[in-house]
Amino acid sequence: MSWRGKRKDDGVRASDDESEAHAPAKKVAKPTEDSEESDDIVVCNISKNRRVSVRNWNGKIWIDIREFYVKDGKTLPGKKGISLSVDQWNTLRNHAGDIDKALSDLS
Repeated sequence: MSWRGKRKDDGVRASDDESEAHAPAKKVAKPTEDSEESDDIVVCNISKNRRVSVRNWNGKIWIDIREFYVKDGKTLPGKKGISLSVDQWNTLRNHAGDIDKALSDLS
């Protein structure tokens, strides 16, 4: 098989296969910010458009530091941001003293 995938003459074509196993996946609507399904806990607003939140996403807990924007009167998450796993958050938190020292050295 080449890096481009199966060749067209492999014998089985989409029209030949009667099963529904190859049906496109159904799209699931994302919960809105007002939805009861959202597990986001906003911890603090860093600035007007930046916030820190803790969320449960795909069964894992994430610490999310993200920029937000307003569109049609709704506050939506932007692309700029970072989601830290609990292990990554603990590593960052354990190095807070080192970060503070580096800040004071540069000031």
